[in-house]
Amino acid sequence: CLPNPSGFQAWRASASLPHERHHPEVCEIMFCTHKSYQIICFCVSSVTVSGDQRCELNCRAIGFRFYVRQSNRVIDGTPCGQNETSICVAGRCQSLGCDEYLASGKVMDKCGVCGGDNTACKLVSGLFQQHSLNKVGYHKIVEIPEGATKINVTEMVKSRNYLALKSRSGRSIINGNWAIDRPGKYEGVGTMFTYRRPNEVTSTAGESFLAEGPTNEILDVYVCNQSTSMYSKMYRYTIFRCVHRLSHEQVPENQCDSSTRPSSQEEPCNLQSCPAFWDIGEWSECSKTCGLGMQHRQVLCRQVYANRTLNVHTSRCRHLEQPETTSTCQLKICSEWQIRTEWSACSVPCGVGQRTREVHCVSNMGDFVSNEECNMNLRPSDNENCDMGPCAKSWFFTDWGNKCSAECGMGIRTRGVLCLTNHISSLPLEGCGHERPTDSQVCNHGPCESRIEWFTAPWSQCSTECGSGSQQRAVVCLMKTDEGFNVMPPYECSSLDKPLNQQSCHLKPCGAMWYHTDWSACSKTCEGGFRVREVRCLSDDMLSSEGCEEELKPVEREECNPEPCVPHIDENCRDKYFNCNVVVQARLCVYDYYKTTCCSSCTRVAHRQSQHRALS
Repeated sequence: CLPNPSGFQAWRASASLPHERHHPEVCEIMFCTHKSYQIICFCVSSVTVSGDQRCELNCRAIGFRFYVRQSNRVIDGTPCGQNETSICVAGRCQSLGCDEYLASGKVMDKCGVCGGDNTACKLVSGLFQQHSLNKVGYHKIVEIPEGATKINVTEMVKSRNYLALKSRSGRSIINGNWAIDRPGKYEGVGTMFTYRRPNEVTSTAGESFLAEGPTNEILDVYVCNQSTSMYSKMYRYTIFRCVHRLSHEQVPENQCDSSTRPSSQEEPCNLQSCPAFWDIGEWSECSKTCGLGMQHRQVLCRQVYANRTLNVHTSRCRHLEQPETTSTCQLKICSEWQIRTEWSACSVPCGVGQRTREVHCVSNMGDFVSNEECNMNLRPSDNENCDMGPCAKSWFFTDWGNKCSAECGMGIRTRGVLCLTNHISSLPLEGCGHERPTDSQVCNHGPCESRIEWFTAPWSQCSTECGSGSQQRAVVCLMKTDEGFNVMPPYECSSLDKPLNQQSCHLKPCGAMWYHTDWSACSKTCEGGFRVREVRCLSDDMLSSEGCEEELKPVEREECNPEPCVPHIDENCRDKYFNCNVVVQARLCVYDYYKTTCCSSCTRVAHRQSQHRALS
């Protein structure tokens, strides 16, 4: 905007404007306010600036005619120019070719070929000139071949007939099965058709349908004649032929004297009104996205008068069965949340931990489906805190090792587990307990390959990345036959020395590592407390060390239970003496009489004292 004068306050924000090619246009937007005076700057469209400025970031203050340039270039990929393929690159407005290369200059030719020379296709056109279709029904007029593009079928003048389109496979696309579709877009044979119907009052052109193509199937175009007397109040006329005087057979007209040919006579016919008919609209969208819903459509009684179709009272269509205006619909079956397991055990042996359970979105067929198909606001919780009581000594353990002791088959992975005294907690804690966390768990990388006789697989990786561990290998007795290999009982190979299937390993010293306990219970149940855990750096021989990386040290203390306390009100605990504050000041609450007479005041001061002792 303008330089920020004294007394003005300014805020700056950035706006990301997405568009087709997913290159966000980022604009600096200034909001300059001074009391009731306000200037808001915005991005100027490229059509309002000259060609060499289309990739600048220009702003204009509302209510003013001057522009301010915020930047000499916008982000690469920002749209510019009059067409959708122009984008800004390095501050210049450049066009993408149809091959999606900048400045290639390639465009689509009339055959739909990028950079083509219009020779890959040929123009097929023609005029259907049959003036009368006496027979009611569909009359085929032309065949559109597979791969056609730039399709245009148009009536030169309005008629009482309708155009119809059907694929060679039998699918009706427009005005099929004696049903007249409304003007609009219809998809079929790999392209989109635009069906247009002329204005019944002003337009002289007839119906048409257009499509870009290409089509992937042969199409047949029809003229649908629904009734030979569709329009009321027509004129008929006499027809004269040249015939032989004796045989009365028709002969060429040049054998008759043209000067004696009678003039044609006309008389009105079909003076009665055309019958009314039901005009049926398209169904609306279903009222529900899943489950049973309703959809509606418009049904009008219409009648033709003097080449115009008008809405008339429904009583004129009483000779016809009225189509339904409402219908049930179901897009898909609704799904619901289901709790599939009970709560798991608490994640810690003492202190505050978490427990979990499985919650899935399930269809009425019993299948697991995407969570988006269920109402997220109604999803049951799948985790919650659990308090296993206070700890004194705590179990310390490292994270699980990443390596399995066996590269194939069953193996184990391990972690370090120690019971150490907690020195930093100010909470009342007790011993480690008997439920020692496990220091190993099963891992399986799939079945191992078989070998001849005693098969020995390669030794697995060491069960630990550092320090002492173990590694395993599979040892199997196999027998080779013409059909292949068979697994045999171990005693079949008893005459052979069986190789070892487990041995110790030591890759390297672990060095110092961080160990930590579980979190303790929260110091307060409400109004903000804290919980703690012990974190130690231990060497290979499990002695205290200073060799751990400080930035990897786990946090030792964090806030908990920030929600406000809701006091428990005991209706039986009330002050019965008007001056109980004197009783509190005189420290008489230790006596049962005053404790009962001034119950509320004595209870309140006792609660404050217990909180003070807990924090100290």
